[in-house]
Parts: sequence; C-alpha cells; structure tokens
Amino acid sequence: MPHPSRRGFLGLGGAAFALAFTSDLADPWTAPATARTADYPFKLGVASGDPLPDRVVLWTRLAPEPLEPLGGLPYNKIKVDWEVAEDEAFARRVRHGSAWATPEYGHSVHVDAKGLRPGREYFYRFRTGSELSPVGRTRTAPAPRSSPESLRLAFASCASWQDGYYTAYRHLADENPDVVFHLGDYIYEFGIVPTGGNRNTPVPEQFRVQCDTLDRFRVQYGLYKSDPDLQAAHHRAPWIVTWDDHEVLDNWAGRYGPGGEVSEQDYLVIRANAFRAFWENMPVRLPSAEGPDARIYRRFTFGDLAEFNVLDTRQYRDDQVCGDGQQVDCADRLDPARQMIGAAQERWLLDGLGASRARWNVLAQQVAMMQLDYDPGPAQRLSMDLWDGYKAAKDRLLGGIAEREVGNPVVLTGDIHYNLAGDLRRDFDDPAAPAVGVEFVCTSVSSGGNGNPTQGVPPGGTDPANPHLRFSSYQRGYVSCEVTRGQWRSDFKVVPYVDRPGAPVSTRASLVTLDGAPGLHVL
Repeated sequence: MPHPSRRGFLGLGGAAFALAFTSDLADPWTAPATARTADYPFKLGVASGDPLPDRVVLWTRLAPEPLEPLGGLPYNKIKVDWEVAEDEAFARRVRHGSAWATPEYGHSVHVDAKGLRPGREYFYRFRTGSELSPVGRTRTAPAPRSSPESLRLAFASCASWQDGYYTAYRHLADENPDVVFHLGDYIYEFGIVPTGGNRNTPVPEQFRVQCDTLDRFRVQYGLYKSDPDLQAAHHRAPWIVTWDDHEVLDNWAGRYGPGGEVSEQDYLVIRANAFRAFWENMPVRLPSAEGPDARIYRRFTFGDLAEFNVLDTRQYRDDQVCGDGQQVDCADRLDPARQMIGAAQERWLLDGLGASRARWNVLAQQVAMMQLDYDPGPAQRLSMDLWDGYKAAKDRLLGGIAEREVGNPVVLTGDIHYNLAGDLRRDFDDPAAPAVGVEFVCTSVSSGGNGNPTQGVPPGGTDPANPHLRFSSYQRGYVSCEVTRGQWRSDFKVVPYVDRPGAPVSTRASLVTLDGAPGLHVL
C-alpha cells in the first residue's frame, strides 16, 4: 500500500558494494533460562518455520547489539549448538547438533532439523558459550497419508514498527496455533523518524534513511525483531512466510524499480540486498537462485486436510500500468499477455491444484484477488497494484480452478490494512455468478496506526459497489482459523489501538465456508 512518505532516496552508488546472493517479559516463552547480560547474543529471539512431516527450520541470529550492522559482533564465525526435545525441560532430547554463525550471513543460523516425527509438538533452543537462548515451540506437519481432523492456524501481515505496537502478535501467540502464515510487509523499508513515530521510542541516526545497502536492511530487521511481542509469536509456533513489496521497495514489480527515482542497475542491487536480508532474518530454507531471482513460492501439505500454495506476487509480475494507483477505464490492465505470478509459477500452481487430494486448497499470497471497486458511484475505480490490475492473469487462475474442479479453494491475503472477506467469482461484474472459492484478507498488525472501527461493511452487510464482499473493517489485528473436514472458520481478531501497548483483543467477525459449498456465511 502507498505510504505517506514515499520513496525519498539519497545516493545509492555505494549500494553496489553490498551486492550479494524492549521490554523485559517474565514468561517461559520469551525469557532465557539464564539472566540476560549486556552482551547477551540472543536478543532477537528464536524462530522456526517451513514445517514438513519430518523436519522444520530452526533459526536464530546472534546480535548483542541488534541496531548495529553486524549485531555488535566481530567479523568472526561463532559456534552455536542446538537441540530439539519432546518436552520444554529438554529431558527427552531427540536431536542436537552444532552450526556456525558467520559474519557473511549476519551471524544468522538456519538449521534444517531432520528426523522428526510427523504431526508432533517439539521444543528447541540454542547455546553459544555459556549463553542459552529462549525456548521455542514448534510443530511438524502431519504425515502425507494421514487424515487430520483439524488444524489451527493464524495469518497476519503489514507491521510498520513506527506506526504502532505489535500487540496483535502477542494475542496471536497466546492462541498457540499449529502454524502461522505471514503474508508480507514483515518490515518496511522506509526511514524512521527520530521519535520512533507512534512508539515514541527514539532511534539512532542511521534509521533516518531508507533501506538500500545490506547493512541498512540488517539493522532494520534488528529493530523490528527486537520487539518482544513479535518474538513471542515466533516462539509459540512455526511460521511460513512470504514477502510483499515493503521488504524491498513500495509497489516494486519484478525487475522494475520505482520509475525515475533510482536507476535499474541500483534497483537490482537494492533488491538483491533485500532478498539476502530477508533470508538471513527468516526461518526459511535457502531459496534457489534463478539468475537475479530467488524462488520463494513453495507448497506445504498437511495430510489430506489442507494443502497450502505460498505465492510470490511481486518477483515475476509485469509493471503496473496506467501510472499505478487507483484508475478508472485503464484498458492496459486487460492485456491478455500481462503476468502477475509469471508463466512458470502459474503453471506450477494450477498443476498442483489440479493434482491435489486435499480437502482444502489454499493460496497464501499478498494482494487482494477479489475485485475491489473503490468508487461507490457508477464508475469502476480499481487498483493497478492488486490482481485487478492483472485481469487476464486473474481470469486464467480462477478459470483454471473452476475447470479443474479444485476442492474448496481458499485464498489468504494481506497488504491493504483492511479486514475483508468475500466470494471469488469468475465474473465479478455479474452479481448472479456463482462463487468458485472464498478469500479472507487480514488487516495490518500496526501499519496505518489505530484504524477506525466505524469504517467498513459490518458482518452480513452489503456493499453495492462490491456485492461479493461479506465483511470489511479498518482496524488492526490478525485472523485466526479453525479448519476441520466439514468447514473453514475465520475469526477476525482486532485491537482498538496500537499507539500504546497492552490493547485488549476481540473478535470483530466470524465467517465460515462449508466443505463442497463455495461461498461465505456469517456466524
């Protein structure tokens, strides 16, 4: 989404040299077993992610000074031990080993802990020297041939640090989901004002400029990941993450930078730095490199209950047309050759959906797929950054889903700082067109500030410009989902404010879609 202070780049010539591919909480999930010291190396916590039936990625990054480029560490490699157990006290240890935290990768550690049992809860931690990390809880995916009765998940997106506190992450952690999906804008590339915005927490001078070099991206992640509520959410469950635009540049599209504000060569350098910093700071496996691209679209199967296709709607898309933004009568958006996810990813997605035997077939992705008309009058004003700006690509996808008779399509989306729930149709301009699937859009964790509870469409209400919409609200929070063999239920969790910590959480709306009956119902 656009930000009030759009790109204000300073000189980027030095970026080419970087090319390469606060709060004390006393609970067992965030506090280490030993007292923290000034040089405690695990100040960014721990995380796990990308769960498979027999393995999960374990992550940490050594950083006694998270707001410094190398985390306040010398340019040396450091040995880090890790262990996985069936209990939080580590009396039943099942796997252990050692890894190196190297300066070339920002002293991050990624361990693909193999040999685990499917569908099981585990606990993990790291040690370096005499220092012990916090304990993390994780869970492997169910066995491929299993038939799970249920799955509890949450999804979130858009967490601008200076826009407010991450209270939503804390409430998400308290739900102990089986898995968390983060759909992008984990960080924002913008410079941060001296006062820290709504947090009223001063930040050092190096945060004034927008992220461009690898070092600058690293300290941005260091600031964001220092947040105790974000750490709590990572400590409670494995995460499956993808990126959107603000992990790189606002509204970036493939190999297209921000117009005339930066050269194409410098843009590709910035993008490479952003990709590398993303990997260094996320619990993901190393993406395969394809030239200057890094493949992050991937698939996760939870028995025959649900299959999740994690998409990348940024790296392979054509540039936004008609000057980007919201436009009326933009004929270029109808070009049949336009790509949103690229031909290879589109083929991978449709082939996978066609072959799936899962009860629920899920697309975890970034930008709204349902049509969103921003003009309440007769004109149709659509966003060129969303799937509406790539109509042929959307038609191919929704048409392919219908033609393949994909079982129970569900799309999970972030990006727009609104909660939305609606039916997916092959023809959104025909109110009588049947639903082929449903889409749940989560609002932001903090981006946009406190929000406004009076904006939106109440559960069960109507929006004449968007008759397929069943609910919307402009508040902050996340979405919690209970998936069974008979229904998918999404609870939209919201907090009343983010400009101060400690906000309570409530359920603004609950919607379900039933097995074998595409379409949404309000509870």
